[in-house]
Amino acid sequence: MIEYYAEIRALHLAAVVASGLLFLLRALLAAAGRKALALAPAPRFLSYVVDTLLLAAAITLVAILPPAAFANGWLWTKLALLPVYIVLGWVALRSAAASLRQYASLTGALLAFAGMFLIARAHDPLGPLRGLLGG
Repeated sequence: MIEYYAEIRALHLAAVVASGLLFLLRALLAAAGRKALALAPAPRFLSYVVDTLLLAAAITLVAILPPAAFANGWLWTKLALLPVYIVLGWVALRSAAASLRQYASLTGALLAFAGMFLIARAHDPLGPLRGLLGG
């Protein structure tokens, strides 16, 4: 299976970008008062498909890579941010349009997404902050 690492990683990265952009589009629609469109069956279904591919590729990568690749805890940190992203994203999509709660949830969800992305890129639980903290 390791011989397919590059392809699986590419699928995972493409799904990360697609998932993030789809969430951002849906959240901006909800914030603009177009919640019915943001929560319509088509974008919700597309979101499920993309996120299922994302999760399947992630699980496959974890299964084929040696455990030492995750020894410093970056994967656990990234996984700890995932429910934060999901809950804040859910709140952002379902809050009243243009409300403080919606903007705060959207900001928090985007920060959690960015944190997961940066942690994964750095393969470090602190992501790019490690360099700023002198580590």
